[in-house]
Amino acid sequence: MESNGKNYISLYEQRIQLVASALTQHSKLSEKDASDLAVHVLYAIDHIPEKVR
Repeated sequence: MESNGKNYISLYEQRIQLVASALTQHSKLSEKDASDLAVHVLYAIDHIPEKVR
């Protein structure tokens, strides 16, 4: 298998990075803390019923 220099990043991981980036830009959280918190934020968002979203 040839490597073209691109690494696969799952949609979930992309969402984690997006939320973590927003958290670090708008707070004083470290990148690790923002990433850890992003997991919890996405879990909560994913479990909100569709009708409420």
